[in-house]
Parts: sequence; C-alpha cells; structure tokens
Amino acid sequence: MARRLLVISAGVSTPSSTRLLADQTADAVTAGVTARGESVDVRVLELAPLAAGLATTVTTGVATAEVSAARDEVAAADGIVAVTPVFTASYSGLFKMFFDVLDPDAMTGVPVLVAATAGTPRHSLVLDHAVRPLMSYLRADTVPTAVFAATEDFGSSELGDRVRRAAGELAQRLVGASAVAGFGGPTDLETRPRRSAGANDLGEVTPFAELLRGHTGD
Repeated sequence: MARRLLVISAGVSTPSSTRLLADQTADAVTAGVTARGESVDVRVLELAPLAAGLATTVTTGVATAEVSAARDEVAAADGIVAVTPVFTASYSGLFKMFFDVLDPDAMTGVPVLVAATAGTPRHSLVLDHAVRPLMSYLRADTVPTAVFAATEDFGSSELGDRVRRAAGELAQRLVGASAVAGFGGPTDLETRPRRSAGANDLGEVTPFAELLRGHTGD
C-alpha cells in the first residue's frame, strides 16, 4: 500500500520559493521511498487559499468545509513535509493559524520534516527556535535534519545535500528501517502502533522496594 505524504506549503507569493522548496523536498522523499521498494502518494496542501477559512475557523470556532477537508488530509497522512516562509524572525501567521485549528492529537507520532525559506541566512535558527517547539507541542515525530533555504541557497549543492539528507530520514520513517543484523523483528510503520500522549519506552519497571531487598546485607 502506498504511503501517504502530505506536503504543507505556507507560501503566499507567486511564484513561491516556499512552494519550490516544498516540491524539491517532496521529490526527494518520493525518491527515498521508491528506492526502498515502496510507493508514495503525495498530496500538496497550499495554505494561502485557506486564509479566509482559517480566520473564520479561529474566530468562530466553526471549521469551514475547506478547513475540515484540510484537517482530514492531516489525519490521513503517514508523513508530513511542513514548509513556512520566515516573517519577522518566525514562522508565518498563516502557518501557525493552520496548526492552531488542528485536533490536538492529529499529529501525535506522525513523522514530520520541517523546512523554512527566507531572504537572508540570518533567519536560519527559526527552525530550531520556533518550528521544532511547535511540532514538539503537537507530539509529532520530527526528523533530525531540518531544511533552511535563503534566497541565495537555491540551486546550490549544499541545499541539495540538506534536502536529500532530511528526505532520507523521512523516507526511512515512512517505510520502516530495515532490521539491524542480529536484532531482527518487524520495523514497518504499519506494524508499529502510533504513540499516544504520555506514552514511553521504559517497559516493565522493577519496583524500588524489590531493588532494595535484592541488596540487603551488602
């Protein structure tokens, strides 16, 4: 079954460097998934046409039909690429407004690649200082490598390398990493339940009192 990749672009201009980066990243993720023997269904969600509907949803608490459809796209996604332009040293208001209207659990455990565009490299820290905390709040599984592109970066080999690295990390999560030799076991995402809020990987914990009894007389 094809993996479902949702590409969210918050670009507002035409042509849009944000959409350009989103498309480049989606192509790289597709290449990474197909190289692992799987297929991917890519859907692109442009936020600019949703601006009025998002404002209505935020101010009235009632989602428009277009916003409801966008929410459904997020809920159905196996992985997400989220790209925002940088406005006033942070993500755009349109980008934030979209994630404000999502169900709080909509992105729990969902693999996400975050990216941003700006006119100057001075804004490169926006991904770590603003976008990653937002995704952490939503309990998304954000891949380690983020992609920032200043205007001067487009067409450079350095940007291409960052895109491929981040896309490879997302592709691995979409398909499921191959079992490490000697450790085995299923790793495909379809065999791994989505993590719920507050879950952890500690497994069975030995009671403290039992640990103390084991050391009596030492």
